[in-house]
Amino acid sequence: MKHDYIKDVSDFIFLSDAPEKADIIFIPGGSYPELSERAAQLYLQGFAPLILPSGRYSIKHGAFLGARTKKELYEGPYENEFEFMKDVLRKNGVPENAILKEDRSQYTQQNAFFSRAVTDAQGLTIEKAVIVCKAFHARRCLTYWRLAYPQTRFCMVPVSPDGITKENWFKTEKGVDRVLGELARCGEQMRGDIKAALGFEQNT
Repeated sequence: MKHDYIKDVSDFIFLSDAPEKADIIFIPGGSYPELSERAAQLYLQGFAPLILPSGRYSIKHGAFLGARTKKELYEGPYENEFEFMKDVLRKNGVPENAILKEDRSQYTQQNAFFSRAVTDAQGLTIEKAVIVCKAFHARRCLTYWRLAYPQTRFCMVPVSPDGITKENWFKTEKGVDRVLGELARCGEQMRGDIKAALGFEQNT
């Protein structure tokens, strides 16, 4: 790459692992069906026996606005992100009894911690988990899920339904805005949670 800072940002934000067998597949909330389609592929390939899609709708919109892509396949209407992701999973071969439910969360932190509440209520011990998320969302997802599941090993399986990847994000203004916006959120949104995990007072 031309500039070291591009590589530094890329290596921090974009995380990717080869899929491994796990106890569960997590999907943070969103409106791109490609995430749930990928999770369904992993399930059918035997990588995990359970999938937990998580999401109500974003605070910004106050409602679920429907699929961002492939609208002809996933018409809805859907009450929330969870119902949307569940429909995508079902249409791609995942049985209903393999899908856990979390439909209250409205942002990434809640996706992770509300998912923990679901798996705890089910009496599940999660030793290893796969997270299927948008490629530039991987760092924030991993940090929050590690905070929610400190004893769990995570395998990141990213998807790029919007075309923004580690290799090309710096080539378009849209990519730069998305990725540097994500970098800012990693500091702004996670400050309190990381301080709490480190034992600092919240007002410091």
